Amino acid sequence: MFQIRIHGRGGQGVVTAAELLSVAAFAEGRHAQAFPSFGSERTGAPVVSFCRIDDREIRTREPVMVPDALIIQDVTLLHQVDLFSGLSSECYVLVNSSRSFEELGLGEFLKTFHPERLLTCPATEFAMEHLGRPLPNAALLGGFAALTHQVSLEALDRALRDRFEGVVGERNAAAAAATFRYVVEQKEESLHASPN
Repeated sequence: MFQIRIHGRGGQGVVTAAELLSVAAFAEGRHAQAFPSFGSERTGAPVVSFCRIDDREIRTREPVMVPDALIIQDVTLLHQVDLFSGLSSECYVLVNSSRSFEELGLGEFLKTFHPERLLTCPATEFAMEHLGRPLPNAALLGGFAALTHQVSLEALDRALRDRFEGVVGERNAAAAAATFRYVVEQKEESLHASPN
């Protein structure tokens, strides 16, 4: 089972992101579940959502305490919420930021993690470019697909277009595709840069 935890703020589509991810996995013939956890529903309050993907039926219903992947939609949460609780050095970490992990003050903490599983990406910038709004959730899902290979970009594209009809669906799909390409390019650059 692959477990994902998504952190962000109310109004950023954190709950929708987990739902879209589960729909994309389900479309590929896998079992999936998504659910949120939040104390206050006001815009801007910290929100966390969870998604599980497996090839077999998923029976557990608890929050994801030990994620295989962590998606952080809003870096302002870094020093407000314990985002890294339960993380192992095997975890994928995707952070919505144009700054590096070192610039975010996370370089030392993440030095025992697998570098090929860690990435920051400017998802809000892709959202602004394609949606005209700072909603990074769809863009981050494109990055997640490229980083982890847990869902395909095609399945994600279908989930986005089914959820958001017409132009809104097209724009969300374009933001996801742009971030997917960005992550693929970053991974290739990192591969060529590493000494072997």
